[in-house]
Amino acid sequence: MQDSSVQFEIHPSSGVPIYRQIMDQVQAMIGSGRLAFSDLLPSVRQLGADLEVNMMTVSKAYARLEADGILERVRGKGMRVKQRECSGRVKDRQQELKPLVDPMVTRAQQLGLTDEQMIAVVKSVLRERRS
Repeated sequence: MQDSSVQFEIHPSSGVPIYRQIMDQVQAMIGSGRLAFSDLLPSVRQLGADLEVNMMTVSKAYARLEADGILERVRGKGMRVKQRECSGRVKDRQQELKPLVDPMVTRAQQLGLTDEQMIAVVKSVLRERRS
């Protein structure tokens, strides 16, 4: 998938490193189904030019996604989405989410949200993904 249907949006002043923004957006596109198994991502050169960022920044994001088993390098074609196998016990997969949930819970508490209000937000996001 090396066309305009894959859109990245970078916010240099967000405080989140640009390579991390690229990584997060690739993972979100995979999670939402906008990127599927075997879809090709824009080349490092192309994405760097489109986003007006250094190619090394894009390369770092792609390399980390490859190390995490999310992307794989295809000789002569670039990076593509790697098929992910759902492995391990449910408890192990739930444990994998903890590092992602901890900051959310902290932020919700800072905002003064109750447990029920926080759970309502999660349910709302899940509903949005289903539609």
